Amino acid sequence: MELTQTRMIFYPILATVAVPANLLVILILLRGKCGLALCITCYLVAMASADLTVILTDVILKQIIPLYSTDPIAENITLCGLIDCLTHAATDLTVWFTVAFTFDRFVAICCQKLKTKYCTWRTAVVIIGTVTILSCLKNIPWYYRYDPVYLFFIPLFCMVKFSYYTSPLWKTFSLFHSLTTPLLPFVLIAFLNALTVRNILLASKARRRLRGQGDKENQNDPEMENRRKSILLLFSISASFILLWMTQAVYTIHERITLNHIIDRLLKNRLPFVIGYIGPMLQLLSSCSNTCIYVVTQSKFREDLKNVLIYPFLLVQLLVK
Repeated sequence: MELTQTRMIFYPILATVAVPANLLVILILLRGKCGLALCITCYLVAMASADLTVILTDVILKQIIPLYSTDPIAENITLCGLIDCLTHAATDLTVWFTVAFTFDRFVAICCQKLKTKYCTWRTAVVIIGTVTILSCLKNIPWYYRYDPVYLFFIPLFCMVKFSYYTSPLWKTFSLFHSLTTPLLPFVLIAFLNALTVRNILLASKARRRLRGQGDKENQNDPEMENRRKSILLLFSISASFILLWMTQAVYTIHERITLNHIIDRLLKNRLPFVIGYIGPMLQLLSSCSNTCIYVVTQSKFREDLKNVLIYPFLLVQLLVK
């Protein structure tokens, strides 16, 4: 009961905050006044759009409507499968767009010869389009996970097929999904960031030796300052993603070890059961965390955000006059 009450409070607040926050991010980034490269802007807009889609599908359609609605159509078998498919696809997009952005920044910082060819808006658009198509295709099987439960030929609600827990095909697909979201992205992001940090440390030492100047002079180096801002943005997004997804990743591993969550319920193992609720909540919280990161790390984003927020008031003031 306590968990249900928590969800009834948490999800509406999250939707109320995350929807306008992501819309604002998309609007500000599309204005192109944040001083970011076009390829970075493409990835950040894609990430914000994917986060917005997650809020619309996973939070509003999958969480809020079933919690507050008593209409049987909310549990229609077609809608259950479609919402499940869209939710998983949107989640995959948020994860793999983060990986794509991390790889783009890795190339920009560590691979100078490849940078001019790869770190362009054309490449970013191709990568974003490819990831979107593959994510949608990969998650089509989720549409067929449910069976309707009838009462005198009236569909009451959808229920996960028993074969989902017993069929080798479903088990293979579920394992593949767990590996690709979020376990493999965790490894890739951590690996790419480790290589990036190593390259930065080596490049900084070499640059100091070439310039023959101390740390104080190095802080005034424009190239190092631009690199610092880019690194701060990259590491903030990566760290936020890993921290907020960590609980869900641990629960996924635990679920694989214990076969499935039904065992936990039968054995009344409370902790994994609670984590199974907290993990998705933290995961969904990551859908609005990037907005806070942009505000904290990007001064030009803060300025543009301020201009966008005060514009309606200035417009009203002009109309009144």
